[in-house]
Amino acid sequence: MAQRAPAARPVRWFNYLAYGSNDVLGAGSMAVISGWVLIFYTQFCGLEAWQAALIFTVARVLDAIASPVIGHLSDNMGETALGRRFGRRRFFILAAIPLLPSFAIMWVAGQGFWYYLVTYVLFELVYAMEIIPYETLAAEMGRDYRTKAKFAGVRILFAQASAILAGFLPGMLIQALGKDSPQTFLYMGILFSGLFMVTAGLLYRFSWERPAAEVAALRPEGAPRATVGAAIRGLYTNLFSTFRIRAFRLHLGMYLGGYISQDVFNAAFTFFVVFALAGTITTASTLLGTMYIVQFVAVMLAINLALRSSPARAYQLAALSFAAGVLVLLAEWATGIRAGSLWLWLPITLAGLGRGALNYIPWATYNYMADVDEIVTGRRREGAFAGVMTFVRKLTQAAAVAGVGAIMSAGGFAKGAAVQSPQAIHTIALVLGIGTVGVLIAGMLVSTRFRLNAATHDVLMAEIDRFKRGERAPASPQAQAIVEDLSGWRYAELWGNNPVAGVRTQPSA
Repeated sequence: MAQRAPAARPVRWFNYLAYGSNDVLGAGSMAVISGWVLIFYTQFCGLEAWQAALIFTVARVLDAIASPVIGHLSDNMGETALGRRFGRRRFFILAAIPLLPSFAIMWVAGQGFWYYLVTYVLFELVYAMEIIPYETLAAEMGRDYRTKAKFAGVRILFAQASAILAGFLPGMLIQALGKDSPQTFLYMGILFSGLFMVTAGLLYRFSWERPAAEVAALRPEGAPRATVGAAIRGLYTNLFSTFRIRAFRLHLGMYLGGYISQDVFNAAFTFFVVFALAGTITTASTLLGTMYIVQFVAVMLAINLALRSSPARAYQLAALSFAAGVLVLLAEWATGIRAGSLWLWLPITLAGLGRGALNYIPWATYNYMADVDEIVTGRRREGAFAGVMTFVRKLTQAAAVAGVGAIMSAGGFAKGAAVQSPQAIHTIALVLGIGTVGVLIAGMLVSTRFRLNAATHDVLMAEIDRFKRGERAPASPQAQAIVEDLSGWRYAELWGNNPVAGVRTQPSA
């Protein structure tokens, strides 16, 4: 019997705002950590650069392992009493709220290596518990291309607003408390913890999920149940099966190119300002805050560009702008320009324009990955994609930041020193330039093969509706070519006629 698609629940302005506000946690915490945790550990806690990088790496690896398990559980949580009562995604969001102050205890100065390792790991696990179900909700609440694009746009606007706060707040607190006060970072952690709890509460109150009956109708016989054992067994199955979706592989390459380049830049930038440009932490805070303001504007421009043009083209323009900003910054340093010069605002503006768009575009395209997967598997696996996204992202981010710390240590960086050697300064500059631009180039190359846009998504959704009605032939040769390009599978192998999801299902007659 043909399935009838249920009527879409209307998305109101407050649903968009509640959804977007949660990225104060998603992006805000990462902006604080990537911009300040290495400087906090090395300058205020007495840790070596390699120790700080090791903490970051261990926490991210453990989180990367936990993330796909959480994603798998959230896909299946609806079968449990808690899932039926609170929602298979939203249960995790509700449970994480009282644990979010774990962010603040990361920033207590004067502790030892093991304290910082344990507190960082704790926050990373709480972060994954909340953010992975959150990342599924745009696909759950929105059905069409424009609605999902609006969800991504509002989310990234809130992300940039929280990044602005993460950029300026340390400088403001330093002015109030003194440049040598470690309480700067503790107060910042307390403030952000409060914001995280408020926005997570708003998200739970004003979000929803797909009807349980609709999700159950897409579950094939033999699919694993929501047990921890099934989640662990599904870890590698989900990981490798999502990689068999062509659009997701390309999306992941663009996402990592845009975000890892920023990880490298953020990890090295404060050190570059303080030691290469002869500035202060307050100077670095001001420059970062200004860059994030530019990024906020760039997101609004990128929303229109991605809707009117293609996400791939918008991505390429953004990567070129960010790379140009980095190269101009290094060129100015090489010619003797130092902190306080007005010329620094040129590379900050160029980098901010590129970074803002690079933050938005991958999350806009991510919201359509479960749709491409659905035409391949006949199932809805938003949680699996969110878990795998976090898994790969955290592993690569850990490698990027650990790499920065290790290279700085090898280059002669001395912990707690007010002045660094010329060798150490040149090492920081090389990391900032080669590391950032090299990753951007890789992302741009991947983007040339990515063809998902508003027009191709409309064709994709129309073909999914045809499968739900029991039709097994494409609407046209053009439609067939589009879905085969997005999915990476021949048309006859779509709608479960393949082993991608771990359970092979044959299409019904």
